[in-house]
Amino acid sequence: MRRILVELKDIFLIAIGILSAAFGLKGFLLSSKFIDGGVTGISMLLSEVLAIPLAPLIVVINLPFIAVGYRQIGRTFAIKSIIGITSLALCLYFISFPDITPDKLLTAVFGGLFIGAGIGLAIRGGSVLDGTEIAALLVSRRSHLLRVGDIILILNVAIFLAAAFFLGVESAMYSILTYVAASKTIEFLLHGVEEYTAIMIISTKSDEIKEAITRKLNRGVTVFKGHGGMGSTGETVSEREILYCVITRLEIGSVKSVVIEIDNQAFITQHTLSDVQGGLLKRKVMH
Repeated sequence: MRRILVELKDIFLIAIGILSAAFGLKGFLLSSKFIDGGVTGISMLLSEVLAIPLAPLIVVINLPFIAVGYRQIGRTFAIKSIIGITSLALCLYFISFPDITPDKLLTAVFGGLFIGAGIGLAIRGGSVLDGTEIAALLVSRRSHLLRVGDIILILNVAIFLAAAFFLGVESAMYSILTYVAASKTIEFLLHGVEEYTAIMIISTKSDEIKEAITRKLNRGVTVFKGHGGMGSTGETVSEREILYCVITRLEIGSVKSVVIEIDNQAFITQHTLSDVQGGLLKRKVMH
């Protein structure tokens, strides 16, 4: 029963994502000749330059990336992605969306917002509407010099340079704005306001800090044992505790305030986490 509910939730997210992306494309971008980044942007650019309908292009250009996803990620992912992309193409072909606004700035921002929302919701449902990340993942695994983010950046730079050449500089600049809006929307939907951050704290008063974080903020703290090094000779000092805590970005200020209140000389580092699970991350509301 639980598995059925999960599958229904995924289907719902993918369906809403498809409608949102289709609305962003037909209700905003296509009439203004703006494009998005990634595989969707390539499809839109080719559609505009070659006068080919966008719907079949989206399917054809994404198919090789779905094949890669089948080998790298799995059959379920590939099936959901094929259904998602095909459904998006059908929506673009059969459903008529009104042209919302002639204002170019609003078109770029809100077109990107709806496309990003669509892609983000589809990803949360276990599917994709754009194969860019799959392509970037494949190339990065074969190259030790390029990361996934680098490949996506290079691809989008090439797309927008081509857009500047074929569609004009102004359209390309608005298209970049569309891509930024879409990217930020995807990031928000995947990570939300509860994007998690890891904080490491090194202090001579680690016991007090640990007690304060667990008692005041109700967060778990992991303790590592370590040694410090100082001076040009690398002289080590006595063993000390290193505190490791995972929190939401909304709680960063609270944790730092607690630490500084106890030890204003404490050494604090932080970095964003792409995903976390378990521990004391989800808390019950305390009455």
